[in-house]
Amino acid sequence: MSYPDNPFDDGRAYERLMGRWSKLAGASFIEWLGASPDLAWLDVGCGNGAFTEELIARCAPRAVTGVDPSEGQLAYARERPGAKAATFKLADAQELPFADDSFDAATMALVIAFVPEPIRGVREMARVVRKGGFAATYMWDLLGGGVPFQPLFDAMRSLGIERALPPSAEAAGIEAMRALWEEAGLQDVETREIRVPIQFDDLDDFWESNTRTGPPALQLGALPEATRAAVRERLRDYLPVGPDGRISYEARANAVKGRVG
Repeated sequence: MSYPDNPFDDGRAYERLMGRWSKLAGASFIEWLGASPDLAWLDVGCGNGAFTEELIARCAPRAVTGVDPSEGQLAYARERPGAKAATFKLADAQELPFADDSFDAATMALVIAFVPEPIRGVREMARVVRKGGFAATYMWDLLGGGVPFQPLFDAMRSLGIERALPPSAEAAGIEAMRALWEEAGLQDVETREIRVPIQFDDLDDFWESNTRTGPPALQLGALPEATRAAVRERLRDYLPVGPDGRISYEARANAVKGRVG
């Protein structure tokens, strides 16, 4: 199965799939950035506004602009109570519709692996950020087993079903991120790993959360019903279930930041 052009087009379903985990990772990412208040921020690939909301809550920004290629995601973002102060626009990360030096900071939260040409996206962020500002990203460790729904991929693989990968999955690696930032001319480049606790009430909660939208849902939806049932049953071998029936494990993301010179 080829990777879909827009695997995340339902903001509400995405919230259950990824919103809670992206907010946890985003909070750690923002703390690491150590940004000053009163900055003008650009949130590239803002999706349904989960990270935008964190920026507003934690950074005391002067202004926040979020851009995304999905109208469905943006519609949800505009309705978030904590994101009302932001401006949202339809735009491509590789062709940002802003003049040079328009922002103090640009972030790309859980997006870089979906950008067909990551270096173009990084250069665009660097272009629209003023000298002395910074550009940064974080992304689940896709090739290192760090995504929140990794047990689902493990169950699928055990049945001979290889997952479809986004166009730039290799850009999620920590050394690949560093190389992209340096190639784009950013200075004082730093990287780090972010770990996030993942929890579900039980198998039903995991299945319902991870099969409504996004790459796993689209790939499973293309399979025969009997195969989907087999994947669900095989999940029992890959989900760490505690004595109380709850499922707990960790997801991992890689992050990079650099200053515009």
